Amino acid sequence: MSNAVVLLDAYLREKESEYGATPLPADEVFEIFSFEQALKGQDLSLDEVVAGQVGGGNDGGIDGVFTFLNGNLVDEDAEVLEDDFQPQSVQRRPDLKLVLIQAKRTGSFAETPVDKLMATLREVLDLTRTVEDLTRLFSQPLVARIEVFRQTWQKLATRHPAIRVSVVYATKGDTAEINNKVRTRADRLRDLICELIPNATPDVVFLGARELVDLARREKSYTLQLKFVENATADDSHVALVTLDDYFAFISDEAGALRKYIFDWNVRDYEGDVEVNREIEASLAAPDAPEFWWLNNGVTIVCSHATAQFKTFVLDDVQIVNGLQTSVTVYRYLSGATPDDPARRRSILVRVIVTNDYRTRDQVIRATNRQTHVPVASLRATDEIQRDLEQYFLSRDWFYERRKNYYRNQGKATSRIVTIPFLAQAVMAIGLSEPSNSRARPSSLLKRDADYHRIFDEQVDYGTYLWAAQVQKAVDHFLRTSEASASAAERTNLRFHVSMLLVARAHGKPVRKASEIAGMKGREFSTGEMSAALADVRGALAEYQEGRKESMEKIVKGREFTEYLLRKVIP
Repeated sequence: MSNAVVLLDAYLREKESEYGATPLPADEVFEIFSFEQALKGQDLSLDEVVAGQVGGGNDGGIDGVFTFLNGNLVDEDAEVLEDDFQPQSVQRRPDLKLVLIQAKRTGSFAETPVDKLMATLREVLDLTRTVEDLTRLFSQPLVARIEVFRQTWQKLATRHPAIRVSVVYATKGDTAEINNKVRTRADRLRDLICELIPNATPDVVFLGARELVDLARREKSYTLQLKFVENATADDSHVALVTLDDYFAFISDEAGALRKYIFDWNVRDYEGDVEVNREIEASLAAPDAPEFWWLNNGVTIVCSHATAQFKTFVLDDVQIVNGLQTSVTVYRYLSGATPDDPARRRSILVRVIVTNDYRTRDQVIRATNRQTHVPVASLRATDEIQRDLEQYFLSRDWFYERRKNYYRNQGKATSRIVTIPFLAQAVMAIGLSEPSNSRARPSSLLKRDADYHRIFDEQVDYGTYLWAAQVQKAVDHFLRTSEASASAAERTNLRFHVSMLLVARAHGKPVRKASEIAGMKGREFSTGEMSAALADVRGALAEYQEGRKESMEKIVKGREFTEYLLRKVIP
């Protein structure tokens, strides 16, 4: 056994320990770990990583499927997939990326998995194949995740997307010992991708024990240096002029990729080919344009500590809370610019605000994002109830991530980290008996004020929120154990119905308001109780499906099945 494998096993044991007394199957742990490393540059939350798992029966040799549009993960309820989506709202030549991952806990790389994957791609990337056609061949989770890519591809066809397909094959083997037959098949796989998606950029990546360990060791740096030309200081904070070349270096990592994680607290995503970004790019491209900072509001950085010496800031806990549009546009332009491009010598205005007070941080975020329209949902994380929930969770040694990956990047136990979307789904299912909404609208529950205020009700005590999250975490973990014997489709589609039924049965009736279950805080459910709830959901689903030609996924997303389940199990 090589040293790399020994180290990898140590990482896997640590990952396994995060899931408590009931261990997950070793293959499951290796899959999740491999996904995290393969997708490290995408800065996904653990919930987003796990949601991409499709491995199991009829998986076509694919364990994970992820679609990215302009660097952002596309969820099943993303705007681009809505019926009224307007392609013109997306920039021309958007970046569309499909990532397919095979994670096999074997000691070498083999030909068969690559052959199996090629056969699968011939089917799933053939747009003449309907969802019904694919469902007859493959599992529902695989079809659903692939359909996200297929629909996005078709919806954006008139925008001529730049498509990249990346296939990652991870094992505990040694990439230096991959035989020529496997590499030849990898070449054929690249050719097949180009055949199925003309003008696509194919990529086949082998991750062995050494590569997985190296990726696991790679940590995000939140202490960064920023060179400046001139600055003014008041107390501990600063205003500075920074050349675009130095700012580009600041927001780029060692591999030249954009440090997406330092924008986690920004309230909006990159908006692409909108007027303001076209104007920014035009001012960069014009050789005789005025100084950049004359035309641009600049960026705002919040950090915990800042020192300035020799025309260089050293900043701790960096987050860029305003200026994402400017930053990404500058990054994209300078990534393709020549070394002597005049834009590199122009300057940008940078505000550096030093504070460790979360209230002050949130005030800065709100204030610096009021100059232009920002959807209300984007500012949810700064709401008082969200800050209070974070503090309450911390007092109980749990971690509520108002800001994406904030506690995960600190190395906190993933089993105790709860994101805003996860909590919203848990409360919608457990506290409002609407698991169909939790399943159908995972990323959009926070967009509508009506839904948001039903979920986050200030009249509900914070202990109820923590308990709902703990129950959903326990159910999710149970569904991955051997006792549950749950398929990938069941883990994806039944998790919220199981948690709803578990709590409703203990409550004695369906729960319609989260305040109704305040007295249940601290109640833990046994494996037997969760097994019984799962069996009831399975049984009700089987009966409900009789005579209906609807998939499990479609049924669980509808309110009708929820009421059928509650009437059947809790008369």
